[in-house]
This record gives sequence, C-alpha cells and structure tokens, in this order.
Amino acid sequence: MPRTHELIEVKRRLMSPRALQVAKICIAVAVAWSLAPLMPGTAKDFPYYAPLGALLSMQPTLMRSLRSAAQTLAGVLIGIGLAAIVLIVSDPNVWTLAFVVGLGTLVGGMKWMGVGGEYVPITALFVLIIGGPEADGYSIGYATQLCLGIIVGLGVNLLILPPLTIGPARERMLGFRRTLSKHLTEIGEAVLERSPPAREDWATHGEMLDAAARNVRTAVQAAEESRKGNPRAWFTRGNLDADYDALVALENVTFHIRNLTEVLAGMVWGKPIPLESPQNLRPVLQEALSAVAGAISVGVDDPRQPQLLDQAAVAVGEILRTMQQEIGAGAASLSPTAAIVIDLQRILVALRPSLQEAPASAAS
Repeated sequence: MPRTHELIEVKRRLMSPRALQVAKICIAVAVAWSLAPLMPGTAKDFPYYAPLGALLSMQPTLMRSLRSAAQTLAGVLIGIGLAAIVLIVSDPNVWTLAFVVGLGTLVGGMKWMGVGGEYVPITALFVLIIGGPEADGYSIGYATQLCLGIIVGLGVNLLILPPLTIGPARERMLGFRRTLSKHLTEIGEAVLERSPPAREDWATHGEMLDAAARNVRTAVQAAEESRKGNPRAWFTRGNLDADYDALVALENVTFHIRNLTEVLAGMVWGKPIPLESPQNLRPVLQEALSAVAGAISVGVDDPRQPQLLDQAAVAVGEILRTMQQEIGAGAASLSPTAAIVIDLQRILVALRPSLQEAPASAAS
C-alpha cells in the first residue's frame, strides 16, 4: 500500500501544470536549436539566439506567451534601433555605450514595455560590443533567430495546450471557506472555555485570513487568464463570474470576521479592549457562531446552503431575543454583543446576496 501511494504521488507530480510547462520548454528549446542552423544568410552564424527566443516565449498561459513574445521582440527591435543611431553618429566608446545603456533603460522602464523592457539596453549593448563593425549582420541574425525561437515556442504552446486552472482555483476557494469556518468555530468555542487558548495564538489570525483571501484572488485571476485564447475553454463550462462574486462575498465575510474577532477577544482575554458580556449570552453566541460557520463552509452550488443560512439566521435571532431578556433583567453590558450581532448579520447578507436587494425591491 505505501508503495502504491508513492506511485500515485509521483504520477500526480508528473501530470502537474508545472511539470507540463517544463516538458514544453525542453521540447521548444530542442526544436529551436535544431532549426537554427537551417536559417539563411548571416542568421545561421548566431544559432544560440533561437533557443533563447523559445525560452522567453514559453509562459503558463497562451495569452501570457503572446504578450511576452510581443514585448520581448519589441524590446529587441528598439534596442537594435538605438544602437543603429549611435553607430550612425559615432563609433562605440565608453561615452556612447553609457549613453545607449542609459537611454535604453529609460525606454525599457515604460509600463507598456512589460517584460521586454529589460532587453532594450541589453540588445543595444550586444549590438555595439559583439556586433561592432559587423553590427548589421549581427542585428539581422540576432533578430531572425530570436523570431524563430519565439515562433517555435508559441507553436509548442499551441500544440500542447496549457491546462485550465479553474479546478485548482475552486479548490483553493473551498479551502478558504473552510479556513473561515474553522476560525469562526474556534472563536465560538473560546467564548465558553474557562481556559481559552493563549491570546498570542490569535494575534496573527487576521493577517492569515487576509493572506488567504489574496491567494484565492490570485488563483481566480490566473484561472481567468488560463481561459483566454485557450481552445480547451471552448469545451469547458468554466464561467468564472460566479466565482468572482463568491470571492467578493468571502472578502466581505473576512472583514466582518476580523471585526467580531476583536470584540470577542476583548470578552475572552480582555485585549485589545476589555469588554464584558453576560454569561447567559455566551451559549447562544457560541451556537450562532457555529451556525454561521456552517453556512460559510458551503458554496452557492451546494443545495444545503439555503437551509444552513436559514438556521444561522435563526441562531442570530436567538441572540437578540436573549439580549431582550437581559435588558429586562437590568443588564448594562450588551454593546459588545450587539456589535457581534451586526457583524454576523452582515456576514449572512454577504453570503446571500438576495438579501441585499430586498430593501430596494420593497421600496419599489
């Protein structure tokens, strides 16, 4: 059995997007190097630039490959042009080299140049130093072989299509939901514990949740980019609009969880602000936090979500009813609990967007 698990893990790694990308890079470089000597004229004297072009054009997605190839080629051609201007005016020397590198760096720093910006001063420098008296032939050979490599790289990337990353993005979204749900459950349990976990253990929870939200947004954006220009997307029902909506909702949920965490921390540890709450409220608080955590853990495509949201709304309503009883009994420290209730209600609204439209529809 352990041997079987090891084989499965090896197979999973070999089939990963990263492994596929490495294999495609190797193929593109090998093909470009094989074709480079077949180029006519002076270009065949500079075969090593063909593998470089193939390498530069190989990106994880088709759109990124096209963008990288166009920007790189633009940077090379601009660098050749700057070097040509210098050669027309003067021979290469320490001053002209410094000038062309400085000017190339300024031009390459423009935002629209992207990844090709760094090749402007490099190309200009190569043409002046390596090309020297034969700068014309060197420039033609350099640009031609680089174009060959770029074409080969784009061809390999098109024939061996980059994988769509919609699945991994949704898995990360589900993991983020579970993280939020677990955090809310834990702080609910801490409300009832006589010996809650150390306050220091909670100090980084807010930062951890924010980092998780950023990672999910990056994954969703990468999934969207992997669809652009990719024929695989034609056969995949991978509309990410709902995923973006769910992400925005979870980012709002994260904000409100951070708010109520600070309030609950004041109740449990007396930090950062000492706060009090009647003991009778703590059990219903814990039940509401647990119910809301359950609603967070499932997505909009889960048939259980409406029921879980309804149960969470009932649990939050129970807090309000218990607060009314405490007010009748003369309780004076209900403000912290009221703040938590507001955050819980806003979390439920974020998870069920239809609630946001209710006031507008009622008014109309």
